[in-house]
Order: sequence, then structure tokens, then C-alpha cells
Amino acid sequence: MITSVLAANRGEIACRIFRTCRELGIRTVAVHSDVDQDALHTRVAGAAVRLPGATPAETYLRGDLMVKAALAAGADAVHPGYGFLSESPGFARAVLDAGLVWIGPPPGAIEAMASKTRAKELMGIAPLGAQDVTDADLPVLVKAAAGGGGRGMRIVRRLADLPAALEGARAEAASAFGDGEVFVEPYLERGRHVEVQVLADTHGTVWTLGTRDCSLQRRHQKVIEEAPAPGLPPRLTDELHRTAVRAARAVSYVGAGTVEFLVADGRAHFLEMNTRLQVEHPVTEAVFGLDLVAEQIRVAEGHRLPAEPPRPRGHAVEARLYAEDPARGWAPQTGTLHRLAVPDGVRLDTGYTGGDRIGVHYDPLLAKVVAHAPTRAEAVRRLAGALDAATVHGPVTNRDLLVRSLRHEEFADGRMDTGFYDRHLAALTEPAPDPHAPLAAALADAHGRSRFGGWRNVPSQPQVKRYAGAGQEYEVHYRHTRRGLAADGVRVVHADARLVVLEIDGVRRRFEVERHGERVYVNSTALTALPRFPDPAAQSAPGSLLAPMPGTVVRVADGLAEGAAVRAGQDLIWLEAMKMQHRITAPVTGTLTTLRAAVGRQVEVGALLAVVDAGPPGAAGDRPNSDGQAAPGGTA
Repeated sequence: MITSVLAANRGEIACRIFRTCRELGIRTVAVHSDVDQDALHTRVAGAAVRLPGATPAETYLRGDLMVKAALAAGADAVHPGYGFLSESPGFARAVLDAGLVWIGPPPGAIEAMASKTRAKELMGIAPLGAQDVTDADLPVLVKAAAGGGGRGMRIVRRLADLPAALEGARAEAASAFGDGEVFVEPYLERGRHVEVQVLADTHGTVWTLGTRDCSLQRRHQKVIEEAPAPGLPPRLTDELHRTAVRAARAVSYVGAGTVEFLVADGRAHFLEMNTRLQVEHPVTEAVFGLDLVAEQIRVAEGHRLPAEPPRPRGHAVEARLYAEDPARGWAPQTGTLHRLAVPDGVRLDTGYTGGDRIGVHYDPLLAKVVAHAPTRAEAVRRLAGALDAATVHGPVTNRDLLVRSLRHEEFADGRMDTGFYDRHLAALTEPAPDPHAPLAAALADAHGRSRFGGWRNVPSQPQVKRYAGAGQEYEVHYRHTRRGLAADGVRVVHADARLVVLEIDGVRRRFEVERHGERVYVNSTALTALPRFPDPAAQSAPGSLLAPMPGTVVRVADGLAEGAAVRAGQDLIWLEAMKMQHRITAPVTGTLTTLRAAVGRQVEVGALLAVVDAGPPGAAGDRPNSDGQAAPGGTA
């Protein structure tokens, strides 16, 4: 009988594991890096152990430290969660060798499926050799043999780009998973990503718990998932289930796992088996009325599963809320999360609370929001409404993108595929600010000052405030009058520091206002208060390369130095953020006059990395980036 569980992980999944353990009466142990010492998962656990002697990026990959922590805290079992060491057969063996219970599949099963190339061979599929790729095979996908989450993946559409894609994928895979092996497979442009949840016990019973569709992805990492996968014919669903059972039995699988497929033209193509709990497991839990973490624990204790799983009911949809800016190449964001709240009626899985800081070292997932309803249409509407009404104050997030995606006609009709964002991202990220939010912010800020402090006995100039938001700048005007605050074109019904009510064309609207420093949040609109008279000297020099995200400089182009000649679009600097590498390219053809990037340097968003002075008139490509000013280059 398991009495104490150490979660060899962090953030949302560690909190998720601890929630089930508390319900089962099992003690909990957290582990943490130095930067995570005050993280939510350490605060909700019964005990927490610091993992010493490793960088933040390496901490949760140190299996030896995890085992020592479990023994020191008196835990008798280890749950790996997802990511990090969850699919490491060596870590599983180390846990078992230490006399602890491993809440996961046998090391041999993990090992058999750990490499995607070996998994394909096990299922009778021969991977495509990189040296054998021809123009006829394009496009292809370069893919890390170990791990997942979109790391170590590159789409190649031109044969000349294959060597660079292989090099970049190997570096990213080695950093994220400690294994730089990559392989190549055909890339299907309009396929659907469909997977089957399996659960197996030590007595030979293997359950298939329906299908999930995870086609909405950015950088091959899932954004919206649902269960069951919509629109699959029964014949194909049966085939998916049979193949999933065959994969599980082929490696004598035990515990929770997922078999992934790409479905195109009515056919299912086996991708891999993830020998762990998936990020999107809550949608399966909602549909089948199960707690998969509890089932993992029971299986690890040796209990037998019933002969048949529960019957599914309804439909569930999950959206991953990330601290990232989809309009700027999905650039991860950092800063303080001041407030996160969703309406009742949906499930919120998160590793953060108000006041926590989003750092540069780990995945920018803030939360998972899940809606369950009798039908798909109801579940989608419920989730979109909850996200639209959610309070998210802090770094830029993908919340608006999620809402628009859920309400897009392709998604509503179940016609989505893995190329959804390739086709629709520009439209889905088009700024749509509330035109009255800046006025509401100004009126809330003006509240509390002397009612007559701005009033004059004769007409006078209005008060002026400036804000920036959604890529635009706003200048708003209001006046202090005998009756209170007033503005042209609207009637101010009420104004205090937290709530403004305006009557606009006969319709009353409420604006909830919250301020943190220079950031002002008006309902779901985020604004930055600007000085009325900006300092022109504060603008960046033309040709400046600014860090598009917080991260670490992991590479500088060979031979790059001040005075070097560069061409527009040339790769100059590589930043790593959340285990993903991003290329910074020259904005113009010219001369590198300043270089401040150095390998190992950690930078915040907006930090100056380099400056390129444009060449003589007529030089090829001497144009600034798309935003018309100094900016970083493309993303790998």
C-alpha cells in the first residue's frame, strides 16, 4: 500500500498529482530547483526537497537527486508526471533499485517505446533515412527520436534546408531530452492528430479509453484537445483501438499510456507511443468519469482493473493557456501573474496563483481549462465562454487566440487539421481592442482625486491620458465637472478605482479595472500607461536586434564580431527559451556595429543583442523588419 508519493516534476502536473494523493489520503513530497523554491507545487505539498547542485534547466532531469530526495523524505513511491524524466527507463530502474514503487510502466516498456524510430520498427514501420531523402519526398518532418512537446522538430520543404534542420533539431533535442538522435518522416500537410488512451494492469487487462483529437497545434505542440475525436467513422475508430492494444501488448505495458496517430484520407498512420500520462488526460477523465492518476496508483499497487472500462458520456474540450504572444512567433513571455481566475462550471488545472512569477527556464504553460457537456457544441461553447470571461492579469497570453479558435467555423464544424494555424494565425491574432477600455482606465485612475481639483469656473482644456495596447496607442480626454467625471460621446454612470460604468448609445457597459504598476487591465484588455510627452531618446536605434523573449544566448554565428559584414536574413544569434531555440536574423544588409550577445548570457525581453547599420543605398534587402523598426529576426 502506497503511503507517500514524490512527484518528480514541477508546476501544473505536480499540483495535479498532489490533488489526487490528498483525496486518497496519501502524503505528498515536492522537489524543486532554486528558482522554484516558492512555486505553488512546493506550497501545496506536505514536504518539499531542494535539488542541489544543478542549473534550473537541469534540475528536473537529475534522476539521482530525485531518488535521494524520495528516500530522505520517506516517500515510498515516485510519480514522474509528464516531460522531464517521465519516459526515462534509467530513472525508472533507479527508482525500483532503491526499493521504491514506480508509478509508471516497466522500464523495459519505456525503453522499447522511448525511441520513436525503434517504436516504428516494433510496429513494422521503417523510418525514412535522412541520407535517402529526395525532392520527391518533400515536405518532410525532422523529429527528435526521444521526448516530445514539439521540441526537436523541423518541417523541411526544400532539400537545401535539410542539413540546417537536422543540426537545429539535434541541438534542441539534446538540450530538452539529453538525446540528440533525430529521424525523418513524411510530413502530411492536412492530417489530424488523433490518439488513444490506454490503461493496463499487471494481470493482462488492457483498456482503451476512447480517442482524443489534438490537431490544433503550434510548433507541433498541442493547444486545444478534445475527447472523443469528432467525425471518425466507426471502422477507423475500431482500427485505432486495435492498434493501440497491439502496441501496449507488444511491450507488456502497465499503467497509463497514449498511442498517437496521424489520420489522413481515412487512414491511420502510427506515430509513437507515449509511455506516460499525457498533458491532455483531463478530457478523457471527464468523458469516462475516471481519475487517471488514481488509476495509475492502484495499478502500481497491483490491483486488477475491471474487465471493461466505464462507458463514455458526453464530450470534453481542453485549452492550454500559455504565457506567450502568438502574434510574435509564439514568443514566450515572463513576468508576474497578478491574477488568474475562470468562471465556475469548468475545470482549471494550474501550477500558479496570483503573485507567482513566470520565469525563463520552463515551459510557459499557465493552466489547462477543461469543459465537459452532453454534446461537442455545448462543450466548445462553454469553454469559449469561460475563457472569454476569465481574468488573466500578467504577461501576454494566448487567451484571445484560444477563444477565437474555439469559435472558428472550421473548429466548430470539426474540420480542423494540424495546418489550422498555418492558414488562420494572422486572422486569429488580428488586434481587436475594446475602444472604450482606455477611457475606462483613465476614469478609474482619476477617481479619488479631489472632485474639484480639476474643475474650473470657466471652460478649460480636458485632462489627457495616453495608453498603449494591442499594438496601438490611445489618447483619451475627460473632464472634472460639478457632477463628477465626464467624457464626450458617453455618459459616465459610475466611476471608482475598480469599476467604471459607461452608457454608450443607450447601452450600459461595466468595465472592471485593476492596475499593477504601469499595466492596467480593463476587463480582458491589457493596457500600458504612457507618459503624456514621451522621451524621443528612448527609442531604439535603427537596425537594433532586440531579444523577442526572455532566454539564454546559446549560440553566436561563427566568426561574428563587431565590424563584420552581414546580409539581410542571415542567422546571427540563437536564443533558447523554455527548451526551444529561436534564431535572431539580421534585419538589413550592412555592418554589425554592436554585439552584446555572448553565449550563456541570460536576457530579458527587449534586451539589446546587436546593432546592424544598413549598407549603401541599393544594397539587397536593406529594409527593416515587418514592424518597421529594429526587431529580431525569424524563429527557427
